[in-house]
Amino acid sequence: MVAALSRLTVILVAFLARDVSSFSTIRGDGVMKLLLTQHLRLSSPPRTARLFISARISNDDDQDEYQKEKMATSNNTRRSILKQVISTSAILSSSFLTGGSIANAAMGTLPEFEDTNAIFQGITIDVTDKASYEQSIEFFTSCFDGMKVLRERGVDGGVVVKETWLGFGPETLSIPPSFEVPVSSFAQYGGHASIHLRYDPKDTSLLYKRSSGEFNNEPAPGDSIAYLQLGVPQYRISQMVKYGGNVIDAYGWVNVVSPAGLPIRSIVGIRPDPMMFLAINCADVKQSEEFYNKLGFVRQDYPYARLNSGQGQFEPPQPNKSVYLAPSPNSMGVLLLQNKNKKKAVVPNPVLRSMNVVYNAPGDDGASSSSGAPVNVDPTLMDPSSVPVSFVPLEYLEKEIKFTTKVSAESS
Repeated sequence: MVAALSRLTVILVAFLARDVSSFSTIRGDGVMKLLLTQHLRLSSPPRTARLFISARISNDDDQDEYQKEKMATSNNTRRSILKQVISTSAILSSSFLTGGSIANAAMGTLPEFEDTNAIFQGITIDVTDKASYEQSIEFFTSCFDGMKVLRERGVDGGVVVKETWLGFGPETLSIPPSFEVPVSSFAQYGGHASIHLRYDPKDTSLLYKRSSGEFNNEPAPGDSIAYLQLGVPQYRISQMVKYGGNVIDAYGWVNVVSPAGLPIRSIVGIRPDPMMFLAINCADVKQSEEFYNKLGFVRQDYPYARLNSGQGQFEPPQPNKSVYLAPSPNSMGVLLLQNKNKKKAVVPNPVLRSMNVVYNAPGDDGASSSSGAPVNVDPTLMDPSSVPVSFVPLEYLEKEIKFTTKVSAESS
C-alpha cells in the first residue's frame, strides 16, 4: 500500500511539475485560446477533484479580460501545488498505516457529495408537439458547446411517450470506469445535471407556441422561471435563431427563450458542470427560502463561471436581494429572485414539468417502495412560485441510466 501511494505521489508530482504554459495553444487568427489547467485537490477524507478547462475567447475585449483573470491566479504556483501534493500523500499514508478509513459518499461514490444525501439533479420539460421536441434537441446540442444527448427512451410513431436526456457529462453519481486522472476531461466525470425533454403524443395541451414567420419572438409562457443559467466555453446565437429560439438580448451574455418555452441565460465561462442553477421569480423570497430549507437546500456561495466573479462585462454579479440555495456546494442550485412587481402574482411556466431532486434512500432497491408500490417520480410538491418538485431515489436513477437506451457517439 505504501509503495502504491509513493508511486501515486511520483505521478502527481511529475504531472503537476510540468510547465502549464505547454498546454496553451493558439488556434486560427490567435483570437481563440485554450488553457488547460488540472489541479487535483486532496484532503482527508477526500473532497472534490476539480478539473478546469478554459473558455474560448470570443473577441479581443474578452481576451484582454481573460488575461487579467489569468494573472489574478498566478499566485497558485507550481511550487505551492507540489507542496500540497507531498503533504497530502503523507496524510493519506498515515491514514492507511493507522487503519484509518475513508468515508463513503452519501450520494453514490463521488467525494463531492459526501456531505449531503440529496442533490438538485436537473429539470424536466414538457414539449407541446413532435416538431418542437426535435427542434429542442437540436437547439440545446447545437447552441451550447459541450451539451449532448445522454440517453433516450421511446420509439417514433404511435402514442408512446418520447424522452431525451441532455447534459454535459454522465449523470451517474459514481466515477465512470473510463475516467482517468489526469487524462480525462471533466465532461467524462460523474454527477452531471441533466435536462429531461418529454413529449407525450396523447397530451393535446398547448404549452408554448412559437410566433409565426421566419423568426420566433414569442416570450416564455409564464414568468415563474426567470432562466436556467449555463456557463459554457462557447454559445452560438445564429444556431439559436435557426432552431427556433427567441433571442431577447446578447450584450456580454445571452438571454434566449428555447423552442420549448424555457428561458435560458448563457455565459461564456467554465464550470465543472456547465448547468449552474435555475433562477426562480418569487412573490416572497423569504417564504420560498423557507420552503427549500425544508428540502435540504441551504445558502451557498453564489457560483460564477468566470474568474473575476461578476466584476467584468461578460458575467453579471449576483442580483441584488437574491438568495442562492443548493443541497451541496457542488450540485446545481436555485437562485431566488424577488418578483419585480410585488403586487402582481407570479405566472407559472407550464413547460417546466418538474425540478428533480435525487435523494439517497438506504435499503431501497430503486424499483419499488417499501410497500411494494412502484416508485412515483411525478411532481409531488409545489413551491410558493408554483414550481413543481419531483423526488427521485438514487437507486432508481442509476437503474434508469443503466437500462435507458444509450446514444452512440456519432449521433450525440
